[in-house]
Amino acid sequence: MTTALHITLITETYPPEINGVANTLGRLCDGLRARGHQVELVRPRQGCDQSVGSDDELLLCRGWPLPGYPGLQWGQSSMHKLMRRWKRHRPDVLYIATEGPLGLSALRAARRLGISVVSGFHTNFQQYSSQYGLGLLTRLLTHYLRWFHNRSTLTLVPSVSQRMELERRHFERLALLSRGVDSQLFHPTKRLNALREHWGLAEGDIAVIHVGRLAPEKNLGLLKRCFDTLKSTYPQRTLKLIVIGDGPQRALLEKELPDAIFCGSQRGEALASHYASGDVFLFPSLTETFGNVVLEALASGLGVVAYDQAAAAQHIRHGYNGVLAMPGDEEAFCDAAAWLLEERETLRCVRLNARQHASRQGWSTIIEQFEGQLRGACVQGQVLTDAALLP
Repeated sequence: MTTALHITLITETYPPEINGVANTLGRLCDGLRARGHQVELVRPRQGCDQSVGSDDELLLCRGWPLPGYPGLQWGQSSMHKLMRRWKRHRPDVLYIATEGPLGLSALRAARRLGISVVSGFHTNFQQYSSQYGLGLLTRLLTHYLRWFHNRSTLTLVPSVSQRMELERRHFERLALLSRGVDSQLFHPTKRLNALREHWGLAEGDIAVIHVGRLAPEKNLGLLKRCFDTLKSTYPQRTLKLIVIGDGPQRALLEKELPDAIFCGSQRGEALASHYASGDVFLFPSLTETFGNVVLEALASGLGVVAYDQAAAAQHIRHGYNGVLAMPGDEEAFCDAAAWLLEERETLRCVRLNARQHASRQGWSTIIEQFEGQLRGACVQGQVLTDAALLP
């Protein structure tokens, strides 16, 4: 029987917050606890935590408002607080999911105490900076992220394309940890005719949907161009654009897309029904490390249109269970979406194949792999400690 580990997970975001990182960390944390491990969570105090106190499994730290992300807090540096706690109850290994001040203080505390650190590359902050008019910071951010991750025992990346990009930028000791999907929650049977009727769609009409944060880094201008292409290519068909999610660009998109239906943020069963009630899923983002929504859309049986990178590159076989375009080629993206609607049988087969593929992408294998990577870091850290004690 394998020994249970004391694992500390440090992150700026966690459920019930709605984003891919929070969803992933919630799944990993629950999965490790189900396998018998003690998991301690360190994160900033959020607005919903006013009556929540710290305990052996949770340490809440002070935070600052995060620009562009209303309601989220950016954790403050807490190195001395972490060192006091970890001297009393020493973790076997840390998993640092975010690289802000809280993550940096955890990294420094762990190095002083000789605790093994595994880090996760969850967000392309260096690419986001240029989208927010901070292009001059892109090189500086890349240097910092490389410095940060190269000081951990191992850095986990969610996709092959992300690993290749980071290797090219001289990040070291990278390993792949992909993502799973709850294929019972996200399922074609969650389709609701009443919801489609609310959207103004009859049987045979096409709901073109997008799910995600409505922000500059998501390349959402392509939604309008692609949907306009579909309408001009198939003027005889009834098409409706459905946008699910919220963010700083929502007001602008509502002006640019006056005929689209904006559903705001959805979660749980409601989100699953919104997915399953669609037909085609447009995912124009170029800045994803993975893109959990791609797997959720596949599991819901949608015809997915995406760029050939991250989750789409790993899980979509062009023309079989979705369609792909070369990254940045907007014309090819629009053409791929139009091809999906050319023949009804084409879209039907693609959607069936999408569901079949996604139903095999569960979380259990991912969590087992994550556990192995954490154990490996513990062993490597112990070897280094023993070597340092030799005369």
